[in-house]
Amino acid sequence: MVSTQQVLAFSAMAFAIIVIPGPSVLFVVGRALAHGRRTALAGVVGGVLAALVLTVAVAVGVGSLVERSAVLFTALKTVGAVYIVHLGIQAIRHRRSLQGAVGGDVGS
Repeated sequence: MVSTQQVLAFSAMAFAIIVIPGPSVLFVVGRALAHGRRTALAGVVGGVLAALVLTVAVAVGVGSLVERSAVLFTALKTVGAVYIVHLGIQAIRHRRSLQGAVGGDVGS
């Protein structure tokens, strides 16, 4: 049985995690300020769908599966690294269109 002290500690941590805005909240606020309510709402929907995918992955036991298979873990890390490199290349390739969108030099 879970003790009262453990429940209180868990509740305090859960409250702190909920109250402190994370990157998703900051992203949505930034999109709302820059592009309006509709774009911010799309960001909220994306964040909720991402949380849903992660929740389903945890529920089905993907974490324990990856933990037990070194090959699967290495493959997942490799796919993640390739995706991050892809995002970096896309950012470098499209930096001129970004400069035009913000109306000035990005690096200054």
